[in-house]
Amino acid sequence: MNATASDALAQDFVKFSVEAGVLRFGEFRTKAGRLSPYFFNAGLFDDGAKLGRLAEFYARRLVASGMPFDMLFGPAYKGIALAAAVAIELARLGRNVPYAYNRKEAKDHGEGGTLVGAKVAGRVLIIDDVISAGTSVRESIAMIHGAGAQPCGVSIALDRQEKATENGADVAWSAVQYVRDTLGLQVAAIATLEDLLQYLKTTDDPALRGHAAAVQAYRQRYGV
Repeated sequence: MNATASDALAQDFVKFSVEAGVLRFGEFRTKAGRLSPYFFNAGLFDDGAKLGRLAEFYARRLVASGMPFDMLFGPAYKGIALAAAVAIELARLGRNVPYAYNRKEAKDHGEGGTLVGAKVAGRVLIIDDVISAGTSVRESIAMIHGAGAQPCGVSIALDRQEKATENGADVAWSAVQYVRDTLGLQVAAIATLEDLLQYLKTTDDPALRGHAAAVQAYRQRYGV
């Protein structure tokens, strides 16, 4: 995919997220204790139409990325619905792949264990909403390796492009960079904070344009 088409996909996704009420602006306290001028809550893709559109964006980004994978894995809990929806959309686009997910508590009856769905095998792509600290990714990697398969990448909705924290202090890299550089997995994000900024600066909505300066300042302070 060329840069222009990629930008168009990201811009469409940001617009959709704002209209769906998933991407909001104001003052929000993050888990790291930062006061953020925006908040992205993928849990608000909460009906069939929005989840279907979201899956379409994931699938289009994955197809465009050219990332090789054999199956999808959704970490509990948000990743479960995402992996199922993206598998449906990929099949609609002619790419039928199996998917699996984990449950938080192991079952001691029936099939047992913590993994549900297709047999975890081959090159496994992890589907999640964002990467905040890399914890969920590390847990998924351990489960995938435990099943004898190979994690190959992570697909997320939004790359926040901001410094991660360790022991309460900022570090020089983002959670996405940690996953790429330390864990060695490719990351395919539908959109980034830069895409969000571009949208705010070019939208026809003056109320939204009014948030651009605060988001830009946050990016300059905490960005990577």
